[in-house]
Amino acid sequence: MTRRMTAVILIIALAGMIFTGCRKSGSEEGAPDAAGPAEETKENQDPEEMEIQVFIAASLNTVMTELAEKYREEHPEVKITYNADSSGTLAAQIEEGYECDIFFSAAQKQMDQLETDGLLIEGTRSNVLNNQVVVIALKNSGTKVTGLADIGKAESIALAGGSVPAGKYTREALISLGILGDTDDAASVTTEQVSKAFDGVEISEQDNVSKVLSAVIEGSCEVGTVYYSDTYGFEEDVEILETVSYDLTGNVIYPIARVVNGEADEAQLAAAEDFLEFILSDEAAEVFDSYYFDTNVE
Repeated sequence: MTRRMTAVILIIALAGMIFTGCRKSGSEEGAPDAAGPAEETKENQDPEEMEIQVFIAASLNTVMTELAEKYREEHPEVKITYNADSSGTLAAQIEEGYECDIFFSAAQKQMDQLETDGLLIEGTRSNVLNNQVVVIALKNSGTKVTGLADIGKAESIALAGGSVPAGKYTREALISLGILGDTDDAASVTTEQVSKAFDGVEISEQDNVSKVLSAVIEGSCEVGTVYYSDTYGFEEDVEILETVSYDLTGNVIYPIARVVNGEADEAQLAAAEDFLEFILSDEAAEVFDSYYFDTNVE
């Protein structure tokens, strides 16, 4: 055998040993030890994102956006989708079967109706906040209006409809002042009746308080009534002409509750329960306070 042929044989034999060794090593990694790292990787993956539907009164939109961001810092797997509108509109949507996990209302009436109809999860209802109706105008507008009693001096008024809690509370105050006639249901007082009580002043009826605020800021209406919390972030734009007393409106309570959702799975139900607990926490109360809400609710 020549020296060259001997070298070739040795090379072939060595290559065979290396190949066999690699196969053995791979087989060992793919056996019991391989299962361990694979399971660990799966466990370390982010949980699958789930979504909860939260219906909120329009006046809560800004503060609840911040609270959702805070909550997701600890629970990134939970997507919180808000539906913000007047409490009356939201309650009607829930009655119609819209998917909803939590309802945060600006008044008790809508929550009472849902509870009567069996659409709330028993034991989850809580009163969270108090608010206050204010009369606003643009800063330096020169309006002659000083408050609710003489709001008719304005050329135009932005006012939420009677089915909107802020509109209802405004009507309650006007009844208390003797400007509107007494009635068992302030929400039933029409915008036309309010206008007539002020000698036909022009009133632009709005679907919710956010639109009332916009009408005043944009200058399409001289004055309007919103909640004190709605003025947060607009301090340089609007002037509060009057903070309407609770003696005139009664307390402006915001209740919250979980809603019966037949489409939700166990994970979604658990997420809704946990988010509700967060909204009722001391941490959330500090945020509400910073947005001009009153969290001292009995």
